[in-house]
Amino acid sequence: MTRFTILAPFAFLVGCSSMIPNTTVEDTSENREVVSFVEEYRHAVEERNVRRLLELASPRYLDDNGTPGGEDDLDFDTLREKLSLWSNRVTDVRYEIKYRRVSYDTTRIFVEFRYTASFRVATGDGGERWARRLGDHRLILTREEGEAPEGELRILAGM
Repeated sequence: MTRFTILAPFAFLVGCSSMIPNTTVEDTSENREVVSFVEEYRHAVEERNVRRLLELASPRYLDDNGTPGGEDDLDFDTLREKLSLWSNRVTDVRYEIKYRRVSYDTTRIFVEFRYTASFRVATGDGGERWARRLGDHRLILTREEGEAPEGELRILAGM
């Protein structure tokens, strides 16, 4: 057996970058910072901490919800109202994220992930029921200038 035959199965490892554990995201300091930030967001969702969620959002937050009309758009003020209603109605949250990809353009950071969310929701008759959602999602982040401390990550869309 030649040396090539023995080493060939390991050739794919050369030049491959490592991944952040339990993700398919390349392990770089920038990506670790982004994943850590999104984990803060995930914990705030589980804690139903509206104050913290709003701190993580950019004052320039604007989510068009993927539709051409503006009637369902969420700006920062509308987000505040929706989160307040959400926290009053939802009594418990379990939120898991499987990070798929982090990509960058000049002013935005795109975080693509698959989530599993379970919510205990108050019903109109005084009871509660569990609801579950599973899907692919994307948060859009930016580094703030001015309002937040310079260079801090904030969520522009996707909450």
